[in-house]
Amino acid sequence: MKPLPSLEKPTLDNYLDKVTLNEQATNHVLRPWAGIGLGMLFMLISMILAAAYVSEEPGFLIIVAAAAVAGYMAMNIGANDVTNNVGAAVGSKAITMAMALVIAAVFEIAGAVFAGGRVVSTIEAGIVDAAMMPTGISFVWVMMAALVSAAVWINIATWSGAPISTTHSIVGGILGSGVAAAGVSAIHWTSLAGITASWMVSPILGGGIAALLLAFVKTFIIYREDKITAALFWTPFLISAMTGSFAAYFAVIALEKVVAVSLTRGILIGIAVAAVTILVSRPWVARQARGLENRNQSLRKLFRMPLILSAALLSFAHGANDVSNAVGPLSAIVANVNGLAIVKTTYVPLWVMLIGAFGISCGLLLFGPKLIRVVGEEITKLNPMRAYCVALATAITVLIATSLGLPVSTTHTAVGAVFGIGFFREWYTRNSTRRLDYVRKKTGQTDFERRVRHSPEETHRRRLVRRSHFMTIVGAWVITVPVSALLSSVVYFIFAALFI
Repeated sequence: MKPLPSLEKPTLDNYLDKVTLNEQATNHVLRPWAGIGLGMLFMLISMILAAAYVSEEPGFLIIVAAAAVAGYMAMNIGANDVTNNVGAAVGSKAITMAMALVIAAVFEIAGAVFAGGRVVSTIEAGIVDAAMMPTGISFVWVMMAALVSAAVWINIATWSGAPISTTHSIVGGILGSGVAAAGVSAIHWTSLAGITASWMVSPILGGGIAALLLAFVKTFIIYREDKITAALFWTPFLISAMTGSFAAYFAVIALEKVVAVSLTRGILIGIAVAAVTILVSRPWVARQARGLENRNQSLRKLFRMPLILSAALLSFAHGANDVSNAVGPLSAIVANVNGLAIVKTTYVPLWVMLIGAFGISCGLLLFGPKLIRVVGEEITKLNPMRAYCVALATAITVLIATSLGLPVSTTHTAVGAVFGIGFFREWYTRNSTRRLDYVRKKTGQTDFERRVRHSPEETHRRRLVRRSHFMTIVGAWVITVPVSALLSSVVYFIFAALFI
C-alpha cells in the first residue's frame, strides 16, 4: 500500500536542514577563534589590572606589558599543565569533562592565592642573580624574555598534544636569557641543581607512591572474598590520608601569611583531621555501599567521591606550585622597576597572584580538554581506584615539594604516577600469587598458562602501558629546557637591541 501523500512541501524543511548544518559547521570552525579572542580579552584585563596598581610609578608601561605576557603564560599553563590534575578522574569516567573543568578552575585559584608565595620567590630570585646584570634594566628584560619564550613553547606543545613541563619551560627560559645577559656567572648553579634534582625525583616518587597505593587497594580490597566489606573498612582510611595530608599542608603553608604554625603542630592538625574524617566518612561509605553487588564494578561507586576530592586537592596543590611559573618573573619585574632588592623573601603583590590564578583557570577552561584526554585515557586504562591512586600520589608529592619551596613539575609527577600505575599492573598481572589464587577460586580451575604466547608485535600491543606515549612524553621533557633556553636567549638579544 502506497503511503498517503503529504500536503506539506518539504522544500522549507530541506532548506532549514541545510541552514542548521551550515550553522553547526560555522560554529565548529569558529570555536578555536572564540577561545583565542577570549584569551586576548584576558590579556587586556591583565593589563588594565596592572595599570590600576602601578600607573603612578616610573616604568609602569613595562609592568603593564609584562602583565599581559604573564597572563598569556598563565593561560598556557592552564591549557597544558592543569590537565594532569583532573585527567585521571575524567579518564576513569568518575566525573564529566565539565565538572572536572569547574573543580580545577576553582581550586587552582584558591591554591595560587592562598599558598603560592613560596615557589614564586624561588622562580623570582633563586635562579638568576640580579646584581650581576650589566645594566639596571637588563634584569627586567631577562624575565620578560623568559616569559615570552616559555609561553610560546608551551603553546606549541599544547597544539601538538604533548603534556610538557611548564616548570621546565620557565626555568629554561630564565636560564637562557640570564646567560645571554650576563654570562654563566649570573646563574645560581647550586639552587638550579636542587631544582633539577627535584625534577628527576618527582616522577619516580609519584610513580612509586601511586604503585604502592594501588598495591594496597588490590591486596586489601579488590582481591578479597568480600570486596564490599573490605571497602567499607579501608576506604575511610584512604580518604583520611588525603584530608589529613592536605590539612597539615594548609595549616603550615597556606596560613603562614595569617598565623605561624610549626611543622610539628601542622602534623598534629593533620592527624586530628584524619581521625575526624574516618569517623565522618564511615556512615557515608556505608550508605553508598548499600545494595551493591560483591564485584569490582561496585567498587567504582565507592571511589567516585574520594577521587573527586583528590582531584580538587591536586588542583589546589598545582595552583600553589605552578602559579610561580607565570607570576614569578612578573613579580621580579615589578620589584626591579620599583628599585627593590630581588631576594627570596620579596613580597608578591596580590594583583600579581590574581593574574596568575585566574589566567591558569582561563586557559584550562578554554583550551584544556585536549590534553585531559591524553593524560586520562591514552597512556593506560584507568578506573576510579587507579585514578584515585594517581591523584593522591601526585598531590602528596607536589605538596611536599611546595612546602620545601621547590618548583617541581606537576606534569612529571602526574604522568609519572600514571606510568607507575600501568607498569605496576603489568608486573602484578604476571607475578602476583594473590591474584592467581583469587582467579583459581573464582573459576574453579587450578592450572593456567601464566603467559599466553603471542607474536612479538601482538605482545607489544597487549601491554598495559602505551610505550609510544611514554617515549613521546619523555622526549618532550628532555628537549624542553634547552629549547626554552635557546629561544629565550634569542628573544633577549632582540629586546636588548630594541630597548636597552
